Amino acid sequence: MSKIKALRERHNALARELQDITEQNPGATWNAEHQAKYDANMAEIEQVRAEIRRLEAVAALEVEDRARELGIEIQDRPAQSPAAAAARSLLNKWLRGGDGALSAEEWNTVRNAMSTGTASEGGYTVETSVATELIKAMKEFGGMRSIATQFGTDQGNPMNWPTMDDTGNTGELIAENTTATSQDAAFNTVGLPVYKWSSKIVAVPFELLQDSQLNIDSIVVGLCATRLARVQNTYFTTGTGTSQPRGIVTAAGSGKVGTTGQTTTVTYDDLVDLEHSVDPAYRNQAGVGFMMNDASLKVIRKIKDTEGRPIFVPGYETGNPGGAPDRLLNRPITINQDMAVMGANAKSILFGVLGNYRIRDVMSATLFRFTDSAYTKLGQVGFLAWQRAGGNLLDVSGSTVKFYQNSAT
Repeated sequence: MSKIKALRERHNALARELQDITEQNPGATWNAEHQAKYDANMAEIEQVRAEIRRLEAVAALEVEDRARELGIEIQDRPAQSPAAAAARSLLNKWLRGGDGALSAEEWNTVRNAMSTGTASEGGYTVETSVATELIKAMKEFGGMRSIATQFGTDQGNPMNWPTMDDTGNTGELIAENTTATSQDAAFNTVGLPVYKWSSKIVAVPFELLQDSQLNIDSIVVGLCATRLARVQNTYFTTGTGTSQPRGIVTAAGSGKVGTTGQTTTVTYDDLVDLEHSVDPAYRNQAGVGFMMNDASLKVIRKIKDTEGRPIFVPGYETGNPGGAPDRLLNRPITINQDMAVMGANAKSILFGVLGNYRIRDVMSATLFRFTDSAYTKLGQVGFLAWQRAGGNLLDVSGSTVKFYQNSAT
């Protein structure tokens, strides 16, 4: 058994023990022995997670070094179809050498396969498999793309998404021969406009472009994806909705406001109130959970319920690579660093149907290559990615996602 596998199994065993003592014995009195066990397991879990990350990094470097010693090209993505591999090869060739590196026949292939007509301007519309990898890389940053429902459209025309909130309406009991009362459902629409996003220019040294050992497409696409993901996550979280996406925090309704003195804290009772501020019709749906900054999670990890037991339970692998998310009140937790850190009036915690947030991507991203004197004299080539995307919460009443707000003083 590999050391990493053994560590993962140890991590899971420790997490299961914590789940047993915090959730599966609700009637048992929480005592000093339980607390000591909880503290010891949490400390060891942190150590195990750090060791796993260290060993994985070392293993990746060892594989790279050994492969290069054998003259094997390093590949950091799964096997591709011949067509996708050929398209990716063209992208690599263009990234390294620019427009002049591609023959007329290759440019024709690019235009036919990727629907681009901007060759003379240095544009290259990212091929489908590359675009998919870009979105996947973006999903790993921030938290919003990991919980939102994403879809793509070929055009960026205005789009209105129909919504309905009928949770406050009921039927009626009436006598015979009595006319039924009219009660319209609360239909409405939510707009999903798209906006233009830039990665800012990525300057790549000549040396990297000339190094055949490197997958330069992965480097450039990865940098552009990371930058696009970070800026989009910010706006998808806290955007005002005016000339920018409406962020999930902006669209959420008020669920609980901390009492005076709770500028940097939250209590167990506050979290219960926040959870129950969302109607059971929504609260019992799949995918309901909490979202917060990692600094807020640090505060919550120290909170205990009315019986004195910690309310935070670390996740463990249940057949899914990377493990299950950590849980709070038996709900999954999503970390989003663009959520406010606890402070006066801060909307620091969200709870509800987070998947009701929609992210709309229009077509594919486009890469541009710059070789003007501003870069040449520095021994660099510039790359810039553009993308069009928008986001909004499909909720006109603020009832499906609620926020906890720290007190003003």
